[in-house]
Amino acid sequence: MSKKFRVFATCDIGESLELLRKRAYEVEVYPEPQAPPKKLIIEKVKSGIDGLITTLRDPIDAEIFAAGKDTLKVVAQMAVGFDNINRADANRYKLPFTHTADVLTEATAEFAFFMLGALARKMWSAEHLTRENKWSFWHPYLPFLGDEVTGKTIAIIGTGRIGLAMIKKCCGFDMNILCYDPAYQNHEYVKAIQETMDLRHAKGIQKEKTWIKYTSFEDALKQVDFVSVHVPLLREGESETPTYHLFNEKNLKMMKPTAFLVNTSRGPVVDEAALARALKENWIAGAALDVYEKEPLPADSPLRDPAIEDRCRLYPHFASAGKITRLSTDPNKGMAGRCVQGLIDVLEGNYGGDITKMPYVVNKEAFGKLTNIAS
Repeated sequence: MSKKFRVFATCDIGESLELLRKRAYEVEVYPEPQAPPKKLIIEKVKSGIDGLITTLRDPIDAEIFAAGKDTLKVVAQMAVGFDNINRADANRYKLPFTHTADVLTEATAEFAFFMLGALARKMWSAEHLTRENKWSFWHPYLPFLGDEVTGKTIAIIGTGRIGLAMIKKCCGFDMNILCYDPAYQNHEYVKAIQETMDLRHAKGIQKEKTWIKYTSFEDALKQVDFVSVHVPLLREGESETPTYHLFNEKNLKMMKPTAFLVNTSRGPVVDEAALARALKENWIAGAALDVYEKEPLPADSPLRDPAIEDRCRLYPHFASAGKITRLSTDPNKGMAGRCVQGLIDVLEGNYGGDITKMPYVVNKEAFGKLTNIAS
């Protein structure tokens, strides 16, 4: 390196920041657990920082990019999603931004499956029964029964990285799997899963034969016991197959009254008012959410209605919150490590300074072959 880089992080991302300091970076970290005010981010950018480390909580748009004109060189996001970053604005200001895809794939799919199990087996209700000292007898079906997961049918809506990881976990629970993805169908992966299912049955590992196949969105919703959502957020005009409010009143009513919905994708994919009504009026049996239309979940959200709390599990955008997944300094294992590596790639001109070749840069379309930024 021929210069000392200045970086501002909107939150503490752990030991990975020490890796930057060891490379002689000057690193400043916002010390509070809450997100910093946008005006503070603008002040830091105006002060001439080279790199900005962000999370989904931070609105990053033309106002930020304009404040860093000629000085800010990269925004490194510690998340796979980047709904908070205005891509068009970033491209207009020729500002690359990075994200941390892949490393949270297994953790997110794992948590989605745990949500599904906790919801179906009524673990929240069961624990409250015990803690509130209302468990006074044992009975085969009173006061309530949960639903088994093993052997049931699930719809995987979106077969990107996390959707495929979820399929793998469902296979281990002898589930039948219907897949839907409007953009890309991974038939090779589905074929491999079917072969695995057939082998497990042939070897006596599972008693019943199971299957997996792609189908239409409508057919998936109508047939399954569980729906797990793994699509990106795409609004009208951004795609021929938008996902904003994909789960609305019409589509929720397609599901069986015994079916459960799990969402770990993006909050606005689900119309929360419609979902609350679906639960209250028993269109579906239950839902578990880790993402919301507005985060944190507002105090007056209809999802907080006590009338549905026994069948509506609410989590705090927590799916990737495993120690290794969140904080490992290894960019192949941790979001923090990959976030820092993405920042280093841009600032130090790795890959010959060609941003289009940098693996963690999202908006490659805005760049051609660039000279080394560090020079």
